[in-house]
This record gives sequence, C-alpha cells and structure tokens, in this order.
Amino acid sequence: MTRVSHDGDKLIRQLSLVAYLMAERRPLTARDVKSNVEGYSEMSDEAFARRFYSDRAELTGLGVPLHSQRDEFTGEELYTLRSEQYFLPPLELTDDELAALQTCLYLLEGKFAYAEPLRLALQNLALGREGFDDAPSETAVSVEVLDPDYSPEMPGRLSKLEGAISRGRTVRFPYWSIARDDESERRLNPYALLPERGVWYVIGQDLDREAIRTFRVSRIRGEIRFATRRERDFRLPAGFDIDEYRGRAPWQVGEVAGEAVIEVGPATAWWVERTFGKGGRLDGDRFVTEYSSLPLLASWVLRQDGRAAPLEPEELRTEVLRSLERIEELHSGPPFEPAEHAAPVPRSKSDDERPAGPVAPERFAVLQALLAYLLAACGEQPSAVIAASELTDRFPITPDTLEEHLSLLNLVNFGGGCYTVYAELAGDTIRIDKELYGDTFRASPRLTPLEARAIRLALDFVGPMIAADARTPLAGVRRKLEESFGEFELSQTPEPSVDSAEEDLVAALTDGIRERRLVEVEYLKEGEGASSTRTVEPYALERRLPHWYVHTWDRTHDGERSFRLDRMRSARVTDEAFEGRGAFEPHGLQGARRVRIWYSPEIGRWRVERGDAVTLVDGAALAEASVGSFQWLEGEIFSLRGEAVVLEPPELRLRLATRARELHELLASTPVSAKR
Repeated sequence: MTRVSHDGDKLIRQLSLVAYLMAERRPLTARDVKSNVEGYSEMSDEAFARRFYSDRAELTGLGVPLHSQRDEFTGEELYTLRSEQYFLPPLELTDDELAALQTCLYLLEGKFAYAEPLRLALQNLALGREGFDDAPSETAVSVEVLDPDYSPEMPGRLSKLEGAISRGRTVRFPYWSIARDDESERRLNPYALLPERGVWYVIGQDLDREAIRTFRVSRIRGEIRFATRRERDFRLPAGFDIDEYRGRAPWQVGEVAGEAVIEVGPATAWWVERTFGKGGRLDGDRFVTEYSSLPLLASWVLRQDGRAAPLEPEELRTEVLRSLERIEELHSGPPFEPAEHAAPVPRSKSDDERPAGPVAPERFAVLQALLAYLLAACGEQPSAVIAASELTDRFPITPDTLEEHLSLLNLVNFGGGCYTVYAELAGDTIRIDKELYGDTFRASPRLTPLEARAIRLALDFVGPMIAADARTPLAGVRRKLEESFGEFELSQTPEPSVDSAEEDLVAALTDGIRERRLVEVEYLKEGEGASSTRTVEPYALERRLPHWYVHTWDRTHDGERSFRLDRMRSARVTDEAFEGRGAFEPHGLQGARRVRIWYSPEIGRWRVERGDAVTLVDGAALAEASVGSFQWLEGEIFSLRGEAVVLEPPELRLRLATRARELHELLASTPVSAKR
C-alpha cells in the first residue's frame, strides 16, 4: 500500500469532509464529523478541535462554501455544504468562447507564471465538452506575447509570495534598492501582487520601515523565506485596497504634492484621455492632473515635443525650460569622452540560490478536478479505461507523481466505509472503478481563488485577443467566467484593465488578418502633432507588455511598418482584399541608425536594469542602440531632462540641440494669461 504523507493525510481528510457533508444533505455537528470522517475519529478531542478548525479555514480559503450556524436549542454549531454551491453551474460559454479561452494556454505558454492554475481552471470549465485539445486558431498563431519582466526566477518568486499572501505569513528576502544602489534584507507582510505596466510588484507592510511599501519582484535577490514558523502572522488590514495602487501615472506614485494644468493640442487630446484618463481629467484642451513628482511630470511634458505646454504650477514650467537649456548645452559642440567600462560585478551567493518552482495550483484543487475527471470518464458506466498520458497532458501532474495522486483519491470516503473511486495505474493505462456514491463528484467544482486569479491575469494579458477569437465582447466573457468562481473575495486581485477602444482595435485588426482585407487606421505617431490615415495589410499582432502592436505592410508609405495600438485612434476593415506577401516576418526598424548614448550616474542603474546599457566606472552607463525615428529618439532623450546625452553621430547631436532651443522658445512664449 502506498505510504501517505502528513500532507496527504490532510488532503484525504479535507476531501472526505467535503464528501460527507454533501452526501448527508443535512446540518451536521462536529461530533458527527469526528465519528464518521476517517482521519478524525482516532484524534483526541483537543487535537480534533484544532485540526477541524484548521481544515475548515483552509477549505473556506479555497472557496469551498462550507457554512455553519448555531443550533438555537442545543447551542452546537451545525455545518452544511450544498452541492449546488460547490459545483460549477451550467456555463453559458459558447464553443467559440471556450476555444478562445483555451487559446490562452497557447499564447501564454512559457511566458506566464500562472500557466498551471490557468490550465486547471480551463480543464474544469471544459469538462464534458469537446475541443480541449483543438489547435489554436490561425489568427492566434500570428500573435506573439513578450513579457520583458519575465525571468526563470520570476515564477518561483511569485509562487512563494502567493503562498505567503494566502496564508498570512511574513516573509524575508534580500532586496536591491535601485535608488540607493544598496542590497539589504527586508521583512514584509505581503498583502497583494500587482502587475502594472508589464512589471510585477508586491505590496505590503514593511516591518522595518513600519509603513506600506511597494517592491518590484524582479529586484528581489536570492530566496524568499518565511520569517516565522507560525501558521499565520498577520491578517489583511480592513482599509487596504489594491485598486489605490493601480493605474497611477508615473508622476503620481507617492504622496500627492499638488495639481498641474497642461495645455494639450486638440489633435492629441483623445490620446491623452485614453492613456492617462485615470490620472487626470480634460478640461477643454487642458489636462488637469495631480502629481507626486514634479520632475517625472516634466519628463512626460518634454516627451510630447511641444504638443503639451505646462501652465501651472510655475515650478513645472521652470523645470521644463531648465531641462531644455541643459539638453541644448550638452548637445552643442563636440561630445565629452565617457569613463571606462566597469568590471563585471561578481555574482553574490544569493544569486546562486535555486529558485522555487512556478506558481502551482493548490494540491486540493488538483485532486478535486482530477476526481471529477475520472468519474466523468466513466459516464453512466461503472468503470472505464483511459491512457495515463490523458491525465498528465491535461493536469499539472508529472508521470512520477500520478500514482501518488491516484492513491490519495482512492482513500477519499463518505464515511462508513463508502468510497468515491478506485483508480489503478497499470503501465500506460488507468482502470477506473466508480464506487456507490461516486457520481456525487462527477461535475467540476467551482474555481479556487488562485484559478480565478489566473483567469483574470490571462484576460489582462491577452483579453482582447480572446474577445476577437470568440467574437464576443470581453465583458460578456468575463461575466460568465466570474460565475464559475467559488465563494471568496477577489478584492485584492485587480480586474482586467482592458479598455473598450483597445478591444475594438484588436477585433478589427484580427478580422483583417483572418479575412486578408485591408484596414484603414488613424494613427498618432510619436513626435507628430496630428493623426494621419494609413491603409495597411495586417499580418500579425504582438503583445509586448504593456502594449499591443500590429505588424503590417503600410500601403500609404509602401513599406513594412509596426504600429502601437494605444496610439491608434481607429481601425476600419475595408472591403478590399489583399493576396499577402508570403511568410511575412517583421524585420523591426527600417533604415535604422546606430547611436551612442550616455546616461548619467543618477539614472545609469535603471538603464542597466533594462538590459540595454553597460555600467561605467563612475556609475554612469553607456548604450548603443538602433534608432529608426528621430522623433522617438528626441522624445526619449528629452524625457530624461539632461541626464542622457547622444554622443554619436554628430548630425543627430546637432538636431537635438536645435530642437531643444526651438522648443524652449515655444514653451517660454506660452503667455501667463493662458493659465486658468
């Protein structure tokens, strides 16, 4: 007989408790549970009270709708579990919607830390329906997802933090503070994980600073460990709300210092409202926004190349004009010679720590779903035989652990010697025998909090593509999915931040790709003061977090072009078809020029972290980049307010100096009377 671990004992006990409560269909006392559920009966009263309380708490945290109420006559707690609240309701998902959701696995495979909880959630949603193994659609194949913040260590870090958040455990880890260029150990009560602008953050109470702090997960060095051996260290404060930390503009991170007024041109007001509408409001042609950092707001103004003129406060105008003076000065005349390259930093011991495994679904949830699948394979018959690979392909179970999982399920019971299933692995096949009350578990359970979070994150990453493939608005798909969640709060898991404009653009471009029809787009190129209309042959979509891109052949300019969708005002599929250009492969920047850029010691570390620069001995950084558009280069250099200097080629230095002088004259001449 397979030896069962302590964790296995707990899982059998919890699943048997669920089975017993559902089978009895009446309120039960703790004494009933202790007498009938195997695993409790041999415990002392004190041990039973402790274990039963712990099991109930864990089951509730997993979304199992275990309810209790006090008997008004005896004073005892009565426990119930209604099957209609435990199992998935009849889903209204169409076959197209389900197929589009399963395409998520194809799009996100290898780049999504929550891929296994997502796989389990989709398996539950698809139980009893065909098509789980269908190939992704043709348009889905043409979509690429890139996550610049992803690394081999990232899934393990997120997994440890997920566990600490759900269990209320304090963690400690070495953390590199990039602003101070210092590594120190931090102790944190983690409250929530937040993906924002393509970067993962963990937010919680910093026990050493005695304040709520935000940590970038990629800056954690080494292993994340529990700080204590207690079962729970903290509970989420009642007033904490993750939404307060989401959708903030870069200049709004931190305590609000004031309100700024910026004049924007009518041709770009739509883009400002779409991109930064949550961080401010449009009052005619004026953008009003709160700010925490005046320099970062000045950076945004400078990137707009004259399409944004600061009106208030005066300090903002001063910072913008002073930055332009410095940029002109640094790009006038011959360039300075940067310092030598710094020696490579030796790897610290913490860098060699073996990362934890990826975010995995709770073992209880895996066993729930596996039990439902085995019983569904029997259908109305008492037994069935399936290939072992059918389970290892569909579930987060390795061939090495498959027999262990089956052994645990064979011990789940309803009390009184009534078991649910007997499944035996024999070579490459599994024989399943359904026990007397086995049909009780033949349907899929509702999704757990982790599975629900995986669904929401997947929608956040590739939701518009799902909506386009399903030919259903994303809000409708999301509503149907959230009916499958268990009884739990997802208040600290932000809802997908897809806006309707982005969804409509992806849908139109997907139709153009699928039907090989020309698309007419209205596009605001960086550095230009007004939108232009292009007619394009769309070939492929790319989700390079945090933006969507479409790769096309631009017929208006007769060349390969890629467009960022957040700068696209509209996209209209025309009636004109195109034949295509064979195996179209985007080649990136056309006619690009090599530039050499120096970054000051004040910002050098941030550029090195991005992976596009090397450190110099004085703390500055040096990068060589391919630049296809002077307007992009200008926005990039101007936004860094004199902390970045183009060293080569000389003609681009001259253009930057000239443009800085022109822009200074333009903004300095903005009349004071233009203020509110």
